[in-house]
Amino acid sequence: MYDFISGTVADRTGTSIIIDASGVGFELLAPLGAPFPALGSPAKVYSHLVVREDAQTLFGFPRREDRDIFRILLRVRGVGPSMALGVMSGLTPEDMVTAVAHEDLKAFTAIKGVGKKTAEQILLDLRDKLSTLAAVAGSTATSTSTAPAADSSQPANAVDAVTALVSIGYSDKEATKKVEAATKEVGTDDLEALVRAAMRA
Repeated sequence: MYDFISGTVADRTGTSIIIDASGVGFELLAPLGAPFPALGSPAKVYSHLVVREDAQTLFGFPRREDRDIFRILLRVRGVGPSMALGVMSGLTPEDMVTAVAHEDLKAFTAIKGVGKKTAEQILLDLRDKLSTLAAVAGSTATSTSTAPAADSSQPANAVDAVTALVSIGYSDKEATKKVEAATKEVGTDDLEALVRAAMRA
């Protein structure tokens, strides 16, 4: 129904972005640390609408290829929108391709909320889609260099990373510990990389 929404970034949290499009604020759920532009900057967000009996939820992605990966994950048996976002938050597209190609179960079970059976199902279902996933991941890697960068100048990236982890179920103490460990590994300049490293810590 909505292919993309263009406007100004009105607000950001770890797991969502609000776009002001001609005076209408659209809230879109997004992968943790997705590289959207900074607050007040223009943005084009690719969207996916999920309609249920009790809710209509928009999901947003900085690149069309990211949305393609989200939709591929939704076709996996037992994977819903929230889990698909979790997988995308914990693994880059390239890491996802590598994990599927090598049948790396641990890469998926390391993601909060993904159990062994679900991870096995993801590997099983994505194995048949590996060539498509690899092609999309390659496009994502190519487009990353030209995509709008996240606001890496903000010293609060570590705080944002903790908030992002808490929003998906980690305790404050656990999230802080993971982010501190990740900071030593990747620094705080890149929020997306920091969140991914924290989820692996």
